[in-house]
Amino acid sequence: MLDHLKEADRGTPKRESEREVTLEIDGQQVTVPAGTSLMRAAVDAGIRVPKLCATDSLEPFGSCRLCLVEIEGRRGFPASCTTPAEPGMKVRTQTPRLQELRKGVMELYISDHPLDCLTCSANGNCELQDMAGVTGLRNVRYGFEGANHLNSRKDESNPYFSYDPSKCIVCNRCVRACEETQGTFALTISGRGFESRVSPGQDQPFMASECVSCGACVEACPTATLQEKSVIWLGQPEHSVITTCAYCGVGCAFKAEMKGNEVVRMVPWKEGKANEGHSCVKGRFAWGYATHQDRMLKPMIRKKITDPWQEVSWDEAIHYAASEFKRLQAKYGREAIGGITSSRCTNEETYLVQKLVRAGFGNNNVDTCARVCHSPTGYGLKQTLGESAGTQTFKSVEQADVIMVIGANPTDGHPVFASRMKKRLREGAKLIVVDPRRIDMVKSPHIRAAHHLQLKPGTNVAVITAMAHVIATEGLIAQDYVTERCEPASFAEWHAFVSKAENSPEATEEATGVPAAELRAAARLYATAGNGAIYYGLGVTEHSQGSTMVMGIANLAMATGNVGREGVGVNPLRGQNNVQGSCDMGSFPHELPGYRHVSDSIARASFEAAWGVRIDPEPGLRIPNMFDAAIGGSFKGLYCEGEDIVQSDPNTQHVAAAMMAMECVVVQDLFLNETAKYAHVFLPGSSFMEKDGTFTNAERRISRVRKLMPPKAGYADWEVTVKLAQALGYPMDYASPEEIMDEIAALTPTFHGVSYKRLDELGSIQWPCNEDAPEGTPTMHIDRFVRGKGRFVVTQYVATDEKVTRKFPLLLTTGRILSQYNVGAQTRRTENNQWHSEDRLEIHPHDAEERGIRDDDWVGIQSRAGETVLRATVSGRMQPGVVYTTFHFPESGANVITTDNSDWATNCPEYKVTAVQVLPVMQPSAWQQEYSRFNRRQQELLTQGAGTVPAK
Repeated sequence: MLDHLKEADRGTPKRESEREVTLEIDGQQVTVPAGTSLMRAAVDAGIRVPKLCATDSLEPFGSCRLCLVEIEGRRGFPASCTTPAEPGMKVRTQTPRLQELRKGVMELYISDHPLDCLTCSANGNCELQDMAGVTGLRNVRYGFEGANHLNSRKDESNPYFSYDPSKCIVCNRCVRACEETQGTFALTISGRGFESRVSPGQDQPFMASECVSCGACVEACPTATLQEKSVIWLGQPEHSVITTCAYCGVGCAFKAEMKGNEVVRMVPWKEGKANEGHSCVKGRFAWGYATHQDRMLKPMIRKKITDPWQEVSWDEAIHYAASEFKRLQAKYGREAIGGITSSRCTNEETYLVQKLVRAGFGNNNVDTCARVCHSPTGYGLKQTLGESAGTQTFKSVEQADVIMVIGANPTDGHPVFASRMKKRLREGAKLIVVDPRRIDMVKSPHIRAAHHLQLKPGTNVAVITAMAHVIATEGLIAQDYVTERCEPASFAEWHAFVSKAENSPEATEEATGVPAAELRAAARLYATAGNGAIYYGLGVTEHSQGSTMVMGIANLAMATGNVGREGVGVNPLRGQNNVQGSCDMGSFPHELPGYRHVSDSIARASFEAAWGVRIDPEPGLRIPNMFDAAIGGSFKGLYCEGEDIVQSDPNTQHVAAAMMAMECVVVQDLFLNETAKYAHVFLPGSSFMEKDGTFTNAERRISRVRKLMPPKAGYADWEVTVKLAQALGYPMDYASPEEIMDEIAALTPTFHGVSYKRLDELGSIQWPCNEDAPEGTPTMHIDRFVRGKGRFVVTQYVATDEKVTRKFPLLLTTGRILSQYNVGAQTRRTENNQWHSEDRLEIHPHDAEERGIRDDDWVGIQSRAGETVLRATVSGRMQPGVVYTTFHFPESGANVITTDNSDWATNCPEYKVTAVQVLPVMQPSAWQQEYSRFNRRQQELLTQGAGTVPAK
């Protein structure tokens, strides 16, 4: 087939980017693709042309006049960055006349620059200094009388970088980076001539402007005009290490620039395929938590949670934890203990925890935080497409013609991918947003959604089925695709179901709140506009019908032929850095690594042979089952690595009761978090800076995490798990995380081709990577679905049990904000608090006025599960009847009011739909008062132990 395509291509005229041109540069013959700039052609030939405004990450601009060249037969001196190569051109980049012109240009730049070049903090890393040297400039005739340094004031408002306009050369690189790379349009050039300068917003300080502190402007700046404060304080770095961000599921690659074991700055790595040199405020700047004074660096034990903590040695803590687990199993049975893996730890560490549970504990009582976020993704995509993961690369969005964002807020949750998406939308792709809240993507600079389906929370399935109704009844099915690629019986059943009048937009309008005409127009756009890509988040999965909705999305994509090529697909946006990896590694109680069921005797046999134990063929307990069993008295011990379940899981009071009912809770973490306050053993964790391993992002991309500094507590997380297994009597013997990955690859078919050597060679790999795909699989399901034929599933809408009543007339939904991350344990210990220092309740002006609530008022939020108090933000983003909050601060108690409703297939909690009442209050809730008392007591117990204080 490939040969046939190649043969057919021979008779097809090549596109502009595929044609080549040959020219001569400084006497050297060069062949480049048509459309290549002369500067790029020179670089390809090993010839460096001086430049200041040009950079490989931005579109050519041609303002600095340093990259001038001479072209035989042409007048003048064109800028090489904006002049395309043409056949037969004879170009000269170095002549006496060019040298004279460049020197004169540099003299003008330097004349308008401060006289502190030798003491400037950018010394050794300043392109202006470099170009002065290249042009041979040694003195300036004009007396440094420019207005730039005489009438300028530093802007130190941003906590992470400073802005010194006296050093600005008005090259526009920062402005263009903000527009082209980030897509925020927060910067402009104000003034003219010598008075021109970069301006955030309307001559505002950076912190008062629309700047999102992504760092693109800082990275683009060729001088010290915009510079990280860490570089000013610590000086220029001496070496660098490539690693992967430990925040969201985008998985950005960074070059950590170091001085010894100290990080000076994190620079987004241009070769990183997930981010291609871009970043957000969290990954770029918010890494100080790793050395924060709150880090707990000593193991601690206590018999009861009312006892003081006692610092002990590592050996004593490990021995105590192991002996307690043995005691509990001897007294209550083998099933009485279990473990929880972390989506923030590496693949290797997660693999070891589930191995410890299965081989060391002898049961399958292991689960992960993906249970409470994306478990419906795994179930729904497995049922329909055959694989529990997204179908595309992030870069694929550049080929999309229509993009549908459902239940996700990419600008806040996945900002680097959002920048890619916004760029494609500015190029002309159409956008459909399905969300109860008016997120930034609905309308932002140079972007406006074609359709915003502002549905009522909990009605996702009705909306997606109504869209399918339009596509089925209006003849918009991609019939050839469906016939070739999908099961005929399941398609016929699905087609008959969605075609029913009861599933029409008109019939569902009252339930969903989405106007029928708007929904019909959106469905037609998705089905007919070309490549259609769907991106979804927790607003899809965290519902009682989360799995149903994921299958509904897959149905829609298959019915329109939008799976299996670039620019299309079903793309879950994973919340944490290694959600995908934690699932891949076998963290669910019913699945071994690689999504193979524990009842599969063949799969089980391979692990039994490698591990030297018998594996229980029966699935273990899920996280909610563990809680219920603990309260019921049969579940007594938990090993929790890197997760804060007391803050992150729903119905906080129920979770706390479960924790108090256990006899041995072992928490392994960086900080004494909310869960650790109920622990009997605390094992210090290690940050991503202190370990080697891999993360797997939302596009199935496996990337290396490399150690930047020794573990501050003495051991990396994987080493602690090994020690615990050995203390339990189960031998684990690994010299490095590389050996763990070799074992994973040997036992997991989709990872057979993965190794550290291969990752170092390729930079990153998207699984499946094996004999059939030695360099990975960027796009899934190209010729056929993993399960063979795609399976359509009937998606009957069933209204959630969580309904508004006279007592609880509003619906609460939850989400995230850009500057904070998940439960906030990391970001709250950085300067990111300057943007968002508390969780707030967003409420529509009508609902606020009806209740006498004004902006900044304290309000009580009560549900059938509990109540808490937050400050109000009156916001037109909300629709009447719906309120919204985040969950980044433990004292807010957002999950005190979320209920224990969950997805029918996976027990993923229904965070997104909680019936509440909101009223003005004058004091904290009873829960918050009890939380404060409990917190104070736990802090006292921390300091009462002999010599026990938070390690600095």
